[in-house]
Formats: sequence, C-alpha cells, structure tokens
Amino acid sequence: MKDLKFEQKRSLSRQEAADQLTALADALREGGNAELELGSATLGLRIPDDLHSEMEVEIGDGEIELEIELKWPTAPKRATPPRKNTPAGTARRSKGAARTKTAKRSAAKSP
Repeated sequence: MKDLKFEQKRSLSRQEAADQLTALADALREGGNAELELGSATLGLRIPDDLHSEMEVEIGDGEIELEIELKWPTAPKRATPPRKNTPAGTARRSKGAARTKTAKRSAAKSP
C-alpha cells in the first residue's frame, strides 16, 4: 500500500504545461526541499541528488502519450564511512611482490 498518492488530471495550454515543467526543473536543479504548485494545491518534496528516471512514449489510437517518471527513496541515503584498510588492489600487489622476492631468495639458495 502506498503511503500517499497525489494525482491530478486536467487540460493545460502548452504554456501552462511548460510553466509546470519549468517549476519542476527548477526544483530538481535546486534539490533539497521543493514546493511544487499543482493547480490549487502545493506539494512539498524532498529531492535527493540522485534519481532514477524513466521516459515512455506511446503512439496509438490517434494520440501521443509522453510519461516522465522520476523515482527516489523516501529515506535519505546514509553515507558509507571510508574504509580504513588499503584498497584491495594495492594489497594484492604487495602480496605478489612479497611472493616474487621469496621465490628469488629460494632460487638463489637452491644448488
């Protein structure tokens, strides 16, 4: 079940549609908390830096349908603390270098 669903269907002029998309674009650009005017209602959203998007165009039955969908989690992402160990690639190279030195010493001791 959804926590909240807001849906609005109405006829718009091309200019009104552009104004609505511009307001959404401005809110996306600014990020953080955004308020979108949707007709007589105002919708407040927290917009994170990273989003998932989907665009769909359907043509049929004498009309074109364009859907733009943006998704993001309701809870902010927790920052992952940086690792204190050396990177895995560096550790592997160090072990490989140690093996090479050991192999050279063993070969030098062999008759």
